[in-house]
Amino acid sequence: MGKNERLVVLKFGGSSLADNEKLNLVSKKIIEFYNKKYKIVVVVSAQGKTTDKLIIETKELSNMPNKREMDMLLSTGEQKSAAKLSILLNELGYNSISLTGWQSGIYTDNLYQDAKIKNIDSLRIESELNDNKIVIITGFQGINDIGDITTLGRGGSDTTAVALASKLNAEACYIFSDVDGIYSGDPNKIKNTRKLNKISYDEMLELSSEGAKVLHNRCVELGKKYKVPIIAKSTFDDSDGTIIESNIEQTEIKSIIKKDDISRISFIGYGIINNNKILKEILEISDEESLKLLNIEVTSSKISIVFNTKVSDLVLEKFHNRLILH
Repeated sequence: MGKNERLVVLKFGGSSLADNEKLNLVSKKIIEFYNKKYKIVVVVSAQGKTTDKLIIETKELSNMPNKREMDMLLSTGEQKSAAKLSILLNELGYNSISLTGWQSGIYTDNLYQDAKIKNIDSLRIESELNDNKIVIITGFQGINDIGDITTLGRGGSDTTAVALASKLNAEACYIFSDVDGIYSGDPNKIKNTRKLNKISYDEMLELSSEGAKVLHNRCVELGKKYKVPIIAKSTFDDSDGTIIESNIEQTEIKSIIKKDDISRISFIGYGIINNNKILKEILEISDEESLKLLNIEVTSSKISIVFNTKVSDLVLEKFHNRLILH
């Protein structure tokens, strides 16, 4: 079955839903798509730091809380977000309904707190969409084969969104957060970073594995497996985001990332191992800065180097400017 070019999945993270003011911003984003005649499925995280707060409160009761009961508790955060957003959209005159993971037919295995989605029965979702409703679904949760609520672990709402986009053959899955896309480096460490228009699934997986927190690995893996275009955008402005899709045949570095805890820099770009100029430039800069290489790890989309000393942000910026802004 081909892509449904009039259906989108929109996922909003906790920082986008933190209070009523932000809920109104989110509703405007949704209404923009609705006014363009899209069918819309919205996936929501818990508001702000709700999940962290629930975990802290629970630790006051038990050092080792029962995992089943933790899933029962943590799933309430997303339910609050979904219901409040639906109440707001209905108040604004847009027919909306909120659904939990089990109401949405999201079936998982039995691994509490880190469950994997096994199947999605989308009949209820499709029925509500056919009634021209905006369908708001709780991310991060599903139901197992004995009827218990399960949660999907870290990055679970992103995973829910991409899984639903795949099942519904959505045109795209939009991941809205407080970040407006994927950059060529960490803007907090490097001046003049540039936002990427596109990046491949493989490159994004490498970035995530090296510590970039924009998207979680599991959702990118799902996107790659089912060829779902993922678009990372900001809730708080209208700028273009970054599209994550199939490999782009360019042997160039897209992004440079440094892990804070170790002296490791990773150069991300599909096919860069086939570009001898890139490795030569890396070695030249390393020599200029008297950096000795302790280890090199190479994949089809990454060159990672561990140096003998911690690399300063100024040196990181030098790598970025010579290899990306050249």
